[in-house]
Amino acid sequence: MNDTVNIRELNDLIASKSSFVSMIRSGMDRRIIGQKHLVDSLLIALLCNGHVLLEGVPGLAKTLAIKTLASLVAAKYSRIQFTPDLLPADVIGTLIYSVKNESFEVKKGPIFANFVLADEINRAPAKVQSALLEAMQERQVTIGEQTFKLDDPFLVMATQNPIEQEGTYPLPEAQTDRFLLKVVIGYPNKEEEKSIIRQNIVGELDPIVSVIKPSEIIEVQKIVEKIYIDEKIENYIVDIVFATREPSKYGLKDLASIISYGASPRASISLALASRAYAFLQGRGYVIPEDVRAVCHDVMRHRIGLSYEAEANNISADEVITAILDKVAVP
Repeated sequence: MNDTVNIRELNDLIASKSSFVSMIRSGMDRRIIGQKHLVDSLLIALLCNGHVLLEGVPGLAKTLAIKTLASLVAAKYSRIQFTPDLLPADVIGTLIYSVKNESFEVKKGPIFANFVLADEINRAPAKVQSALLEAMQERQVTIGEQTFKLDDPFLVMATQNPIEQEGTYPLPEAQTDRFLLKVVIGYPNKEEEKSIIRQNIVGELDPIVSVIKPSEIIEVQKIVEKIYIDEKIENYIVDIVFATREPSKYGLKDLASIISYGASPRASISLALASRAYAFLQGRGYVIPEDVRAVCHDVMRHRIGLSYEAEANNISADEVITAILDKVAVP
């Protein structure tokens, strides 16, 4: 009975605090045509205080998406173009000698922002990628002997280009695991493409007006942390993750030769967090199986290792996840 009362109160609280979601969506729609899934994925990451790895060909409004979101949240935005000659200091900052003061002073890098776009992350060497991913994980940066805490909210959207892989440095599995979601975006349809043309030939667009402050986002994140997950939903999440490790036990013998390694415990945590955020976007104070299924592909696709056999047969991680969702019993 207490749970029922708490959930009812939580539903009312969410109803009163979630009005900004529709305003952000409409604000994004004024700049980005189509890409609804990308917008929702960024909202989920923001509500979970997580990060997004985005894969898509150039020209799909990836940069515009996070820049627009930063404007809507009235937050500080920075962009880092990853190149082979980039150094860790170009990301986190460095010590610079001041002749005037006769001492070293800290010059902070572009990582000190609320929204950071790491453009084409796989173009930079491993040392630079590690500097970024350490900041993402620890949410702090050490320059010289000083440690600086990064601002909240803090969201990194890293992009990688699925084509032109020559001269790139693919992210190791341990590093991709740090991203809450890996979102794959495709081309717009014909109607969306026509709207994009019209929007981009009219001249100057109306300026984006912020609809929420960063401090208010932090309050909303605390509400999302209270969203109720029943033990049956927890079991469902665990079964999905364990099916990637022990597919034969779940009646998926065919996947045993397809999966080289299964998802880590971070996948279970991320699935629970993202499901909560998705429930919030639906205006609910509790998680249902459909929430888990809705976020499962984005949470899991970069956490499953595929064998050479899978690659030879052009079997993708998404197909593996779909097979698991079709087989694992829904509570």
